[in-house]
Amino acid sequence: MTGERVVAVTGATGFLGVHVVAALARARFRVRILSRRDLRHELWDGLALETVSGSLEDAQALKTLVTGAETIVHAAGLIKARDRAAFLRTNRDGARALAQAARLYAPSSRLVAISSLAAREPQLSDYAASKRAGEDALRAAYADAPDQLVILRPPAIYGPWDRETLGFFKAVSGRIAPVFGTGRKAIVHVADAAAAIAQLAAGQGRDGTYALSDPNPAGYTMTELMRAAAQALGSAPRFPHLPDGWLIAAGSASALWGRWRGQDPIFTADKAREILHPDWSIAPGELLPAEVYASKIGITEGFAETVAWYRAAKWLS
Repeated sequence: MTGERVVAVTGATGFLGVHVVAALARARFRVRILSRRDLRHELWDGLALETVSGSLEDAQALKTLVTGAETIVHAAGLIKARDRAAFLRTNRDGARALAQAARLYAPSSRLVAISSLAAREPQLSDYAASKRAGEDALRAAYADAPDQLVILRPPAIYGPWDRETLGFFKAVSGRIAPVFGTGRKAIVHVADAAAAIAQLAAGQGRDGTYALSDPNPAGYTMTELMRAAAQALGSAPRFPHLPDGWLIAAGSASALWGRWRGQDPIFTADKAREILHPDWSIAPGELLPAEVYASKIGITEGFAETVAWYRAAKWLS
């Protein structure tokens, strides 16, 4: 590639986004990001990035962002919000606004949109419903050009710089780590997710809707995940299995506490229902084809690297 292939990125300052920007730059794209503020990141040291000041609500900023772009990577989205309306404003309406700008000002570009495996089950939560609504808005915008749209559904993403899964590792650092639910859950390391997105941005693969996973798309039980995390930490807790209703109640209490403090916690009753869903495994037909990108980082290596990073960053003792 030459350095002149422009890729426009939303959500560049989020956990996944910072890794995606770095992966795109390594692939020798000219990276243009949308951001409300001028933000640099350790992963971006030495990278020459273009910044467009604005948000998904700013039509002029979206025009500037996408004009001349060969590919648009839409990684912006809310993972926590006060209510469904707030989720929809970003995850549905923001996706629609970006797609409309792309169709007007970059009509031949490819749009790689990052959704969520949760969109498979929109009835579970306001978040899941908003991600499905965002997908539907994108498909409607590209109804006459479906071969220019790729929707990617990652499962839970973990890795360096992730504050949301930090709590999961902290939960297994003590003597007792309660387990809820019996279903299987696919996961993916952020480096694999970012590399797959960079391949799609480079034009690899057919257009459509695909899921991501680590090398085990059948997923893991919660006990397996917690044992692997404990092994990475060097801890040895007991794993008592508790009633599902306790997790729902804890999620409700967390949401109330957050609202009292004026915050939007990620752990709510909705999130508890997502955790308890019996099947977040990924069937072979859902996966991004291996010829586009095959995940390399398994749970043992990935958890060990993540814990080492948390400790180096002093996020974990």
